[in-house]
Amino acid sequence: MDATKETVGLMNGSSVWSISETDDIDFSRLPDKPKLNIERQRSFDERSLSELSIGLARGIDNFETTNSPGGRSGFDTPASSARNSFDPHPMVADAWEALRRSLVFFRGQPVGTIAAYDHASEEVLNYDQVFVRDFVPSALAFLMNGEPEIVKQFLLKTLHLQGWEKRIDRFKLGEGAMPASFKVLHDPIRKTDSLVADFGESAIGRVAPVDSGFWWIILLRAYTKSTGDLSLAETPECQKGMRLILTLCLSEGFDTFPTLLCADGCSMIDRRMGIYGYPIEIQALFFMALRSACSLLKHDEEGKECIERIVKRLHALSYHMRSYFWLDFQQLNDIYRYKTEEYSHTAVNKFNVIPDSIPDWVFDFMPTRGGYFIGNVSPARMDFRWFALGNCIAILSSLATHEQAMAIMDLIEARWEELVGEMPLKIAYPAIESHEWRIVTGCDPKNTRWSYHNGGSWPVLLWLLTAACIKTGRPQIARKAIDLAETRLLKDSWPEYYDGKLGRYIGKQARKYQTWSIAGYLVAKMMLEDPSHLGMISLEEDKQMNPVLKRSSSWTC
Repeated sequence: MDATKETVGLMNGSSVWSISETDDIDFSRLPDKPKLNIERQRSFDERSLSELSIGLARGIDNFETTNSPGGRSGFDTPASSARNSFDPHPMVADAWEALRRSLVFFRGQPVGTIAAYDHASEEVLNYDQVFVRDFVPSALAFLMNGEPEIVKQFLLKTLHLQGWEKRIDRFKLGEGAMPASFKVLHDPIRKTDSLVADFGESAIGRVAPVDSGFWWIILLRAYTKSTGDLSLAETPECQKGMRLILTLCLSEGFDTFPTLLCADGCSMIDRRMGIYGYPIEIQALFFMALRSACSLLKHDEEGKECIERIVKRLHALSYHMRSYFWLDFQQLNDIYRYKTEEYSHTAVNKFNVIPDSIPDWVFDFMPTRGGYFIGNVSPARMDFRWFALGNCIAILSSLATHEQAMAIMDLIEARWEELVGEMPLKIAYPAIESHEWRIVTGCDPKNTRWSYHNGGSWPVLLWLLTAACIKTGRPQIARKAIDLAETRLLKDSWPEYYDGKLGRYIGKQARKYQTWSIAGYLVAKMMLEDPSHLGMISLEEDKQMNPVLKRSSSWTC
């Protein structure tokens, strides 16, 4: 049955979709897919957005060759052949076996991977569901191994879920919202499969996942780049899905900034951690999703209108982020000497940041060479914490200029013990403690200092670090991080996260056999083996979006 033609049934507003089955389903294994032999092509990601905005009516005449081969990896896995002399680490085969155990099937077809396959855990909670953000590294692993069908099915199923009515209590969510996760319910007696989706109504804190829609667009581009198959992205359903996601983000309101205003817990950090406002993770993903959508939207009447809005937003967003979120030694010194209570458009301290609010730790943390995008900027508030995902995505999406990308890598090298330690990679640095922890987290027992989202070390971030390292020409950093991970991950049964300043201890509530820890390791290994895989998840810098940024200073001699 063509998944794009399946109908969605709403049952009293609930997120359940039932389809009768007449045949027995073999849930035992993922069918082995034939090796692809498709000429890869690249969309116009590297074209100037200014040129794009002028030439919308001309359309796309041809596509350049891509960097991502999309063929099978050289790893000796059940679905790949060791066609070169690369000698895989013994962990690789175990990782592939664990990843395939996590597969979720709908009507006999794989549609995703569960969050964790930990039978030892007494509480399942929602770890048996397919999360949009969690599936991304799994999807990349399958794409790199020449198995795109599972990614296609995932994209189609989540796209259908987007069309469901979404309500939390008596409030209806926006039409473009993507689910945080979904679960497949099997009824062997009636031979039916049902999908149950969570759009935030069941999540802790009842927060809708802002990042899900962005990851969906990014993954659609990765699938297109890997396979060279434009037909999926060009379907009316996918085109409409992208426009609906972007409509939520590009709608006009009271905003004075091009960044997205978000609630706490709306992303990978899905608990109260003081990221409300304009968190770097969401802004970087937003930027990458906008650029990805530019390469996927068709140049029909609706598509051109959407692209025009994207182009305008990208220029404003890139300037805002590079100007106000960027921090290096010189900028820190400038902020330290800011004057306050400035009025009118000539103000240099535009957000009225009080220099005394700069935390003491950042002065020692900031190296002479190096820099990063800080966690948040809003009126009278700058969150100086380091967030790994946002900075890595900034590099991959080219939100960071070349100089900024190199500075981020310089920072990681200079502060290796703090950001990597004994297990890559700190999700945030530093941890918040004592009274600040009580105020910011609401005394969250899971986010105690140096644990979980509060300075915990997350192996899944290894793939993002590796991709950033390859793009910036620093593969030796990725190799060092992977070597560290290989000393522990398999022995520790692939934990979700590690605790402690150095990431030395398995997290106190960490699930074992966490799928994205497994997939993140595989993706990192495959990218190092064949760096051309980077093409499916990386965007080149647009020179027209890179105006000269004059360093602001608000101090007097």
